[in-house]
Amino acid sequence: MRSLVAAIGLLLACFPLLAQLGGLRSLRSVSLPQPTELDKYVRDTKTLAVLGKALFWDVQIGSDGLTACATCHFHAGADHRLQNQLSSPHDSVRQVTVNQVLEEGAFPFRLLSNPADNRSGFLRDNRQVAGSAGIIYRKFQDVTTGTGADLGAEEAGPAAFVMGGLKVRQVTARNTPTVINALFNVVNFWDGRASNVFTGATPFGDSDTTWKALVVRDGALVSEPVRMDNASLASQAVGPPLNEVEMSYEGRTWNKLARKTLSVAPLARQRVAADDSLLGAFANPDGPGLLADSSYASMIRAAFRPEYWESETLDADGYTQMEQNFPLFFGLAIQAYEALLVSDESRFDKFAEGDSTALTAQERTGLQVFNGGSECHECHQGGEFTAASFSNVRNRSRSTTPPGGFGLFRTGVTPVADDLGAAAKDSFGLPLFPAARGNNAQGVFKSPTLRNVELTGPFFHDGSQATLEQVVDFYGRRGDFPGDGNLGPGMNRINMSAADRVALVAFLKALTDDRVRFERAPFDHPELCVPVGHAEADDGGLQPDGTSESTRLSAADKWALIPAVGRSGNSAPLQTFEELLKGVGADGSRAHTMTEVCSPVR
Repeated sequence: MRSLVAAIGLLLACFPLLAQLGGLRSLRSVSLPQPTELDKYVRDTKTLAVLGKALFWDVQIGSDGLTACATCHFHAGADHRLQNQLSSPHDSVRQVTVNQVLEEGAFPFRLLSNPADNRSGFLRDNRQVAGSAGIIYRKFQDVTTGTGADLGAEEAGPAAFVMGGLKVRQVTARNTPTVINALFNVVNFWDGRASNVFTGATPFGDSDTTWKALVVRDGALVSEPVRMDNASLASQAVGPPLNEVEMSYEGRTWNKLARKTLSVAPLARQRVAADDSLLGAFANPDGPGLLADSSYASMIRAAFRPEYWESETLDADGYTQMEQNFPLFFGLAIQAYEALLVSDESRFDKFAEGDSTALTAQERTGLQVFNGGSECHECHQGGEFTAASFSNVRNRSRSTTPPGGFGLFRTGVTPVADDLGAAAKDSFGLPLFPAARGNNAQGVFKSPTLRNVELTGPFFHDGSQATLEQVVDFYGRRGDFPGDGNLGPGMNRINMSAADRVALVAFLKALTDDRVRFERAPFDHPELCVPVGHAEADDGGLQPDGTSESTRLSAADKWALIPAVGRSGNSAPLQTFEELLKGVGADGSRAHTMTEVCSPVR
C-alpha cells in the first residue's frame, strides 16, 4: 500500500512537468532504430564503426584527394564556411557572384519592405542558396593506385562556377544539414530521397533494381539483391562519393573508387589524436594516419562476413569481390559511425527527466511558446524534435504515404518554382514519393531536428537565415511565400509576441549538447584541412592553381585547419554561424573560427 501511495504521489508530482513538455521528451527515452538484416553482412559492429569513421573523415575519398564526407559536415555535423558557398541552382538570370564572402548584412536573403505584411513585397529577394563548396569539375579518367587523387581531364565546367577563365569549387544546391541525430530520420536529405530501404549502392531504395552484392554460396560466387530497412543513413552515405558536385570527377564508378581506397593508407594525409574515441588505438604515433597494419582491406575483413569478400575470382574487368561489394561496405560503415552521433545530454534532456532547475525561467517560457503560439511542435516532435523520425512516422511505405506522412512539409521558405523538393524524381526517373497526389509534394522539405540548432547555421534548405532570431521572425510572418502552395501544419496559426520570440530562442539554445559544443566523444574527430574559398590575384581576379598541369584551368584554394581532437574535446566551444559572420572568437575563445591556415598534403 505504501509503495502504491508513493507511486501515485510521484505521478502527481510529474503532472506539471508533463504538461509543460507536451509531446516532447528526453532523447534518452527514444529507442535507437536498428537496420534489418545487419547480421547477414556484418560480424563485428565495433570495427564497422571504426571503418566508418575513417572513411567519413578521409580526404582521399574525394576525386581530388582533398575532399572528405566531413568536408561539409565538420562543425556540429554541418558546414561552417563563409566564402564560395553560394549557388544559384534554379535561376539562370540571377547568377551567383563566384567566390563571394557571406556577410552579416546579406541575411536574411529576403528582406521585406514591410515586415508586418509580406504581401507588400521585398526590398531584397536573393534567390541564391548558401550551400557547401564541393569539388572542382573535371572528367574522370582513372585512378592511380597508392595515391589519393584520381586522374581527371581539365575540361570546361559549369559556367556558374567559372571566374576569369578559372574554375572554382562547385557549390551544392542546398544547405548542408547536420549528420548528428540523423540516425532517427526515416528518410534523409532535405527532399527525403535517401530511402529508409538500402539496396546497396544508391540512395534510392527499391527504385534501384540493378545493383546486386556478390556472395560466396556453396563455393560459387553468385549475385544477390540487398534490401535492408531502417537504413536511410546507409542510403544517404552512398550518394555524395559519386556526385560530380560534391566529391567526384564526372564519370567515376564505385569499382574505381574501391580500387583507389583499398590501395591507400587510411587517413594518410591527416593526423589522428592518440585519444580519439574510435581511432585512437590505431593512430600512428609518429605521423599522420593509422598504424601500418590498419588498412581499409583489413578493416573490411574484420567487420564483414567472409562470404562477401573472400573470393579471389576476378570479373571480366579485373575487379575483385571486395572491390565490387565496396558500396555496400561503405554505406553500412558510414551508417555505423553516424549511428554513434546521438546528442542526448542537453539541458532540455535533464529537464525532461525531472530536473526542474535545468532550464531557466525564460527557457521554460520558451518551451511553453514552442508548444503553444509558435506551433513549432507540429513539425518538431518528440525527443528527436522532428516529425520525420521513426517514432513519429507511422507508415513507411512510399507507395502509400505522401511526404507529409514522412515529416516533410512546406513552410514558404522558397517559391515552388525555385526548388521542387520532394516532388522531384530520382536517378531512375521515378517520383521520390509515388503516393503524393496533386501538388502536395511540391516545395516540400524534411522537418530537421532542432537539437544543437544553435551551432548549425545558416538555416533552412536554402541557408537563407543566419540567426535563430531571423528564423523565429520568419515563422512569425508565416513564411516568405505563404500563398505559393499549401503550408505545413500550424503555419497559419502562429501567434508570437516580441517577448515570446526572445524566450523561444533561449529555449532552442537549451537543446545544445555540450559534448557537441566542445567536440567531446563521440563527436571528436581527425584533423581536416578545409577549402575556404579561392585566393585572389592583385588585379582582383583569381590566382591559378599551379600545383600541376592537370589543374591549369582551376583557381587556387585557400585552406583552413580543423585540428584533430580526442575524446576529451576542446577547451573552447564551437563558434556559432552568427559569431563567424561577426568575427567573434578569433582570440581563441571559440573553436573552428576558420582562421588557422593549413596546407593540404597532396
